[in-house]
Amino acid sequence: MSGWALVLVGRGRYQDRWHDDAATGQRVAAALSSTGLRVQVRGTAAAVLEGVGEPDLLVVVAGSGRRDADWDGGDEAWAPFHARLAGLVTDGGVPLLALHQAANTFADAPGWFDLVGGRWLEGRSMHPPIGPALFTPVEGSEHPVTAGLGPVEAFDERYCGLQVRAGSRVLLTCEHEGVQHPVVWTAGGPGRVLYDGLGHDVRSYDSPSRRELLLREIAWLRGRRRAA
Repeated sequence: MSGWALVLVGRGRYQDRWHDDAATGQRVAAALSSTGLRVQVRGTAAAVLEGVGEPDLLVVVAGSGRRDADWDGGDEAWAPFHARLAGLVTDGGVPLLALHQAANTFADAPGWFDLVGGRWLEGRSMHPPIGPALFTPVEGSEHPVTAGLGPVEAFDERYCGLQVRAGSRVLLTCEHEGVQHPVVWTAGGPGRVLYDGLGHDVRSYDSPSRRELLLREIAWLRGRRRAA
């Protein structure tokens, strides 16, 4: 299946000090390329979506950095970027894959939480120290992403206490202190949107089962331009 994907990696106000967005973005780009997609990797900038057309898949690998109006503009300068991004998904039907720290990005964007179907909530969300981690498909989910998929093992962070919007469909969870926490879900719409909380750094993508999960997500997102 031909087409192209746009991978937005964090820079400036959307790049934090805990994640190497460029490195993980390249790993994601390699996975996308392996499916036959042409890939563009671009850093988040206020004008980055101007004139790019409609990709067949949009991927966000960005977090929350330092807002510096003197360097990359104030909130008002970014409003067209956020409107364009939301429009691509909700009006254009472009599938969206939001990865890991994307649950904690675009805090200045109205509707990002609703679009992605969940978020990192300050004071509630957390993760134990990074290390070997297990992510388990929800039993009986009967979803194409997880059908026949075994547990996913990776050297990664386990995001816990994320706030999941009503209408999102949880596909995988992780365990912490006896509680199962949602880490992968599909959003309730409009558009075909999936959030995947794995992928702190490139070590996550060294895992065959993690790569299989990512490829399944890409295949499902590209299956139709709009969710059923």
